[in-house]
Amino acid sequence: MKCLLVDDLEENLLALAALLRRPDLEILSARSGREALELLLVHDVALALVDVQMPEMDGFELAELMRGSERTRQVPIIFVTAGARDQHRLFKGYESGAVDFLFKPIEAHILQNKADVFFQLHRHKQQLARELREKTETLRLNEMLTAVLSHDLRSPLNAVLTSAVLIQRRSTEQPVLDTAARILSSGKRMSRMIEDMLDMARARLAGGIPIKREAADLGALLDRVVGEVQAAWPERRIEVHKSGNLNGNWDGERLAQVTANLLGNALQHGDEADRVQVDVDAGRADAVIIAVTNSGTIPADLLPQLFDPFRGTQRQAGRAEGLGLGLYIVQQIILAHGGSVDVQSGENNRTTFTVSIPR
Repeated sequence: MKCLLVDDLEENLLALAALLRRPDLEILSARSGREALELLLVHDVALALVDVQMPEMDGFELAELMRGSERTRQVPIIFVTAGARDQHRLFKGYESGAVDFLFKPIEAHILQNKADVFFQLHRHKQQLARELREKTETLRLNEMLTAVLSHDLRSPLNAVLTSAVLIQRRSTEQPVLDTAARILSSGKRMSRMIEDMLDMARARLAGGIPIKREAADLGALLDRVVGEVQAAWPERRIEVHKSGNLNGNWDGERLAQVTANLLGNALQHGDEADRVQVDVDAGRADAVIIAVTNSGTIPADLLPQLFDPFRGTQRQAGRAEGLGLGLYIVQQIILAHGGSVDVQSGENNRTTFTVSIPR
């Protein structure tokens, strides 16, 4: 650690340095405010002890200059003065940025104890900054690994899916066909998880999920998605209500992904005996509203984290669920379109996800 001493008298600097000397501390001495500023440009200091009465630039002026610089704004300043305890001077000193005053003659144990407080705070600050850098770098490397791994997994998975399709086409034995169907179903599920991981990496590493806007018919997209989801959940009932002009300038495939994720979430967590309802209100000129409703209530303590990625600790053990990225990706796609997504749960034992998408 480094401590800056500023005083125009050499004997005062020597006395302060002798009182503060310790193995883990480097003392920097300046005979004027100008010298102090030059040292502060080079060194990061844990504490500055500044004499108030100095020629050319007094302690108050030096403190004001330090507070005006981003580099030295957070350096704690203790003023050292031989003057009387004048309330006006005290007020001016604290207004200039001082954290404390020491009046000469200085008592050694008071100086040492006060300095120790700021040295400990500086050590804690350095430790926190170091831990933050390490955690940030670890997170960045983890996200890069996720992106690379997800990308590289697609090639062998595509080979598995293609082989399963070929087996289905060329075999007539039922046990073989059943096995191929299971491979195909599991492979498609794995493919969706890989795409979710890639989307998460894009959102976090590339500043958001990229979208490609073009003219699109949301009604046709919705019909296609509902048909695909209904085929995967044939025993469930999905009701769709559409109104208004469903044309807009969007990334159609991404909005299809949003709808599929919201429907999958509703079917997975809603009451199996009840319907899932999709309402599309396109009556406004500036935006389209999509609401997906299912029966059931989300616990209030889960609502704030609902759109966080990897909500693994919140899911029920033993359930065959995904990675917890679906709602996070929905939010990122809608934000990329300049829209918003909200959830309301509890009223009449119903949960509704509402998406607003600008045209």
